[in-house]
Amino acid sequence: MTDQDSLARRNVYVLVASQAILGAQLPMIFIIAGLAGQSLAPNPCWATLPISAMVIASMLTATPISAFMARYGRRAGFVAGTLGGTLGASIGATGLYLGSFSIFVLGAFFSGIYMSAQGFYRFAAADTASDAFRPKAISWVMAGGLLSAIVGPELVKLTNSLLVVPFLGTYLTIIALNLVGIFLFGLLKIPRPPAPIAGSALGRSRAELIRTPAIAVAVIVATVSYALMNLVMTSSPLAVVGCGFQKSDAANVVMGHVLAMYAPSFVTGHIIARFGTQRVMAVGLMILAAAGAVAMAGVDLFNFFAALMLLGFGWNFAFIGATTMLTTLIVPAERGRMQGMNDLIVFGGVTLASFSSGGLMNCSGSSVQAGWQAVNLAMLPFLVLAGGALIWLALRPKQVSEA
Repeated sequence: MTDQDSLARRNVYVLVASQAILGAQLPMIFIIAGLAGQSLAPNPCWATLPISAMVIASMLTATPISAFMARYGRRAGFVAGTLGGTLGASIGATGLYLGSFSIFVLGAFFSGIYMSAQGFYRFAAADTASDAFRPKAISWVMAGGLLSAIVGPELVKLTNSLLVVPFLGTYLTIIALNLVGIFLFGLLKIPRPPAPIAGSALGRSRAELIRTPAIAVAVIVATVSYALMNLVMTSSPLAVVGCGFQKSDAANVVMGHVLAMYAPSFVTGHIIARFGTQRVMAVGLMILAAAGAVAMAGVDLFNFFAALMLLGFGWNFAFIGATTMLTTLIVPAERGRMQGMNDLIVFGGVTLASFSSGGLMNCSGSSVQAGWQAVNLAMLPFLVLAGGALIWLALRPKQVSEA
């Protein structure tokens, strides 16, 4: 590491803490939004609509937030995202109190602003890092989600029945997390991007960037891994409870999944540095396939735990590998447009997955088991797509711009 990395390490510490504290709200929402939606929705097929609304907002706000950060800096963008999370939880709490599904969905939509901003933590970790430290910085920030994976589900267990209205206490806790966590960003020190000078090179256009083969493959793998992870995770609480287990079991399964998502991050950066991004991405996709196979093998509690943990491991390798690969293929002048476009595409895929999840789970068969089978079977064509893209890239003649 170079002297430059002393600043990068400081920023990583702040981003890890932000991931751990503020990030706890995401597993909390994913655990309860589907269950709360199921009790409020006029049609059970719409049970996961709140989660879909959240990822739609993440998709729609990815490009504006990236542009906002490119102009005003990472800190301002992250604070804006946290304010969105506060507003979303407040509206969601109102919807629960009034028993209004539409207001609850609206709150989930605003929570998506936070989800979108959080997605840029990994890019912010790379901004001040040297080439050698970059994969480790990204993976360490992702590892900050490990604490959120423990804290979030435990807070759900403590708060979901705390008040007369189910889950209202959980949403009030999410508001508190946002208000506490917002002060962390005052410690972040990432230089604001310089204003563009007339006549200076601004890098490639969005069309030129996405036509670059290595960039296109990185985006495909990131999108497929995140979308499939969301597809299965969104339905898992409904499947666990629907198969006769308790809500606490559903929370434990999601906790195990989120632990598996982030725990490998302590070593993922080292593994990428040793074996390269493409190999790590390929292993991640194979683990995702194994998760689907285990889920389809049975509906015992062990199957849920094993499948969801494999799902987390696979996502970690594929998504961090794709993120690291993308950061090495763009110059600073291209960050705002490429990172925003990347997350627009990624969350577009996640939006489709979350919409599909509820329909596949609740409306594609005569039983919970049939719905759960349909959810996991839906992974196959997309894994083939991402794996094929990686193979195609590996077989192409190497270009200097893709090194």
